[in-house]
Amino acid sequence: MVKVGFIVEGDCEKIIIESPQFKQFLLSCGFELVTPVINAAGGGNLLPRNIQAYLDRFNGLDVDQICVLTDLEDEPSISVVTQRICHANIQVVFVAVKALEAWFLADTAALSTWLGQTHVEALPEQTPAKPWDRLKDLAAQYGCRGTGTSKVQFAKRMVKHYGFRVEAAATHSECPSVQQLCGYFQNSSVVSTPSTSDEDIAFD
Repeated sequence: MVKVGFIVEGDCEKIIIESPQFKQFLLSCGFELVTPVINAAGGGNLLPRNIQAYLDRFNGLDVDQICVLTDLEDEPSISVVTQRICHANIQVVFVAVKALEAWFLADTAALSTWLGQTHVEALPEQTPAKPWDRLKDLAAQYGCRGTGTSKVQFAKRMVKHYGFRVEAAATHSECPSVQQLCGYFQNSSVVSTPSTSDEDIAFD
């Protein structure tokens, strides 16, 4: 069993990574999550001058690999983010496009459970504004319980009450960022260095 530690951008990412569903997904792939998950408390804190301090928190823990999960936000490309975070002791950086909430849009089963009827989001990573705004629009469209004002509380609901799973989101053909995360763990031969091709350019 490969033991993997995570450094994440914020509270929502921590909720997903520490969820029973994600832990079970890792186990099914031959990985075991090492806790605690390190919360950088903001993507702006995932800078070269700060990375070593986060890595040091794994000292004394039995960790075989260290991964990072962060959001693209308004950066021009995934490669910009991964190059900023790059470190010899980090095996892979996963970047949600545009933000983690795009993964909620990609999990059709969890999204439909929340909305109360089936909804397939065509382009979860290419929402006109941020995915959070798209979730708010869907709540108004379907007349369901809204997102509320807290992304953290909504993430908890998506995990606990609506059954969000990364592997379900990865079945969406238009959400490659979550596919990269799932593919990394499902395929031990996957290259750990994220792509830096022109295809990584984010949509405005």
